[in-house]
Amino acid sequence: MAVGTEQGGHAIDALGQFTLVPVGPHALGFTQANLFMVIGCALVLSLLYFGSRSRAVVPGRLQAAAELSHNLLYNMAVDQIGPEGKRYFPFVFTLFFFVLMGNLLGLIPFAFTYTSHIAVTLALALLVIVLVTAVALAEHGLHFFSYFFPSGAPVLLAPLIVPIEIISYLSRPVSLSIRLFANMMAGHVMLAVFASFVVMLGGASAIGAIGAVGPLAINVALIGFELLVAALQAYVFAILTCIYLHDAVHLH
Repeated sequence: MAVGTEQGGHAIDALGQFTLVPVGPHALGFTQANLFMVIGCALVLSLLYFGSRSRAVVPGRLQAAAELSHNLLYNMAVDQIGPEGKRYFPFVFTLFFFVLMGNLLGLIPFAFTYTSHIAVTLALALLVIVLVTAVALAEHGLHFFSYFFPSGAPVLLAPLIVPIEIISYLSRPVSLSIRLFANMMAGHVMLAVFASFVVMLGGASAIGAIGAVGPLAINVALIGFELLVAALQAYVFAILTCIYLHDAVHLH
């Protein structure tokens, strides 16, 4: 998907960066999104392997980063879900770093942000909701369906409350996926637009490089902001998953 707009005689294709391009034989359907998913997973595994290999009493940088990330996500899972969170910690840990790497890799020039595609974020969100529902059914059986009618609510209001609760439950993957996708896509569109302004104004004979200073400063600030958003969105995705798992385990 690519959209071009004219600005000062130059075309700004802010959405062209999201176009999927085949990597390798076209028949395989392997795109640069798949490639960067593999790269992201390899980077996380490398961090964990090399960070935990030394097991030094005084940790180095890699070991400290690995231990910090492990402890942060382990505490998040246990605090949000309860003691049962220990069982689901590996899933939360994997989900967090898959999203985080997708967000961060896209900030590298010529890299691709696979979390900027709704197909990827929706697949992750559906995985979460399927797991949550399976956990709830395994823990509570058919009693799980009482979740859609809070205890103590008037029975006469059941025709109103139950549909609202079901819609709210089914909207979880939609909100999860759109939140992540929209934030990643919007940030990269802004970066592309202001980067184009830098090039256009820098090449304008009447303005010269002085005119490009403003957009360049904004772009630098946007990159810093995108780093924050990348980490924040991964954290939000993981903590909402923990909250949903808490509801499934404790049914409230």
